[in-house]
Amino acid sequence: MTEDFKRKRVVVTGVGAITPIGNTQSEYWEGLVSGRNGIGNITHFDASHHDCRIAGEVKNFDPQDYMERKEAKRMDRFAQFGVSAAKQALADAKLVINDLNAEQIGVMIGSGIGGLKVLEDQQTIYLNRGPDRCSPFMIPMMIANMASGLTAIQIGAKGPNSCPVTACAAGSNAIGDAFRLVQNGYAQAMICGGTEAAITPLSIAGFSACKALSLRNDDPTHASRPFDKDRDGFVMGEGSGILVLEELQHALARGARIYAEIVGYGMTCDAHHITSPPPGHEGAARAMRMALKDASISTEMVSYINAHGTSTPANDSAETTAMKTVFGEHASKLAVSSTKSMTGHLLGGSGGIEGVAAVLSVANDRVPPTINHFQADDDCGLDYVPNISRELKVEVALSNSFGFGGHNVALVFKKYV
Repeated sequence: MTEDFKRKRVVVTGVGAITPIGNTQSEYWEGLVSGRNGIGNITHFDASHHDCRIAGEVKNFDPQDYMERKEAKRMDRFAQFGVSAAKQALADAKLVINDLNAEQIGVMIGSGIGGLKVLEDQQTIYLNRGPDRCSPFMIPMMIANMASGLTAIQIGAKGPNSCPVTACAAGSNAIGDAFRLVQNGYAQAMICGGTEAAITPLSIAGFSACKALSLRNDDPTHASRPFDKDRDGFVMGEGSGILVLEELQHALARGARIYAEIVGYGMTCDAHHITSPPPGHEGAARAMRMALKDASISTEMVSYINAHGTSTPANDSAETTAMKTVFGEHASKLAVSSTKSMTGHLLGGSGGIEGVAAVLSVANDRVPPTINHFQADDDCGLDYVPNISRELKVEVALSNSFGFGGHNVALVFKKYV
């Protein structure tokens, strides 16, 4: 490899977040470290006939804070979230896009499901009023790549643009793929992460049918309880988390603030089952090992893991086994937390907001808790930072995301020095 083709260093210079516990980066972080709970009764629709009637909804969100009303009306909620969080992150990075750099700045925002609400609404119109009454905007509002495409349109980014659709790994895949593009010189900066807005009647019914959701309807604030012995399923969430990744020299040249450096990306497939992890979650273990090897980071250097931690019985125990397999004796010294205990599970958006959480943990030397952790489970015997956030020198943080279909992603962030 010649000098011209050496991999470039990539840093995080901006973050944005629309979440069930806060609609800005600062609100989200304050919510995480204070253990704020974003789970409640579903208000988006009448869920009284559903088995599951709880979710982590985004509150008090007005897309017109970020775009014109006409533009907002032509976007599904998932795209509104993605565009809004991206504009937050870009403003946070103080990165100005103009004719000189537009072709070197790209967007990659993943989504597991895309515009499901638009699809459901238009299906109702089709059945009740006929095919001629369907909206001409149905398709561009529904397709999952549109958060990425509309963000680029809104901010004028003409560089690489794509949308991983890898279920609950989509947001982390987007960050990892964007990292590779900057690292290998295909872009100077990438706006990347995940977004989702799947709290809809059909989605809740479908996930309930496959026995994935918590049924703790009478106690929503304690329903999402990753790694707790009494967990009974995940709670759906919605929102978006976005990072600005930037080539180091480009960031330094413009005097950008640097939150952290992204140094590793691991991606594997279980090739096992459409929803369940394999015994020992060996695919997850391989993804973590791959990310650490990519980063040239030893296991002993890792301080904190933002776990996938969905609050389902199978996932949490399997992920714990994978972490023990990878980290050995050091596993007992790790701080591990699942921020899904507060936000619920954002599906394709989860890797985005959890990437933001990992980056801010590195930047602030504090790790969020796993709330609702009341009873230890023999199958989940690690330090899950129960209920109260913790000051901790975070030199290296790992963020895990796993998706239906056997998709596994691990990302490594470290302090910039």
